[in-house]
Amino acid sequence: MIDFACKEFDLDEVIKCSLGLTKADYRLMLYFINGKDEWTTTTDLSKKLRLTLSTIQRCVKSLHEKNILDRHQENLDGGGYVFIYKLKNKQELKNRVNNTIHSWVQKFDKELDKW
Repeated sequence: MIDFACKEFDLDEVIKCSLGLTKADYRLMLYFINGKDEWTTTTDLSKKLRLTLSTIQRCVKSLHEKNILDRHQENLDGGGYVFIYKLKNKQELKNRVNNTIHSWVQKFDKELDKW
């Protein structure tokens, strides 16, 4: 928890908000942050996180569009392909969260000056 004068903020909630993530998005991102640095499929993620495949597919799409996950196409021997995913860069994520929070502080300062 972060104690900010009269209110406490949960760090997870601040990070989710700053990156525009849903609970499921955040849970998936944490899996990648806390796990091994390796490529994985949506099927494996669904089994490991005990979430439906459609939920995982929505989450990886969202995290990929938000530049949090890398996506790579792996061609299958019998034809077809599967997408595999991996976290881009944890330090870059920390920097993005930090930059967002600093921009919030700057906006707050401007509004406070007007007040």
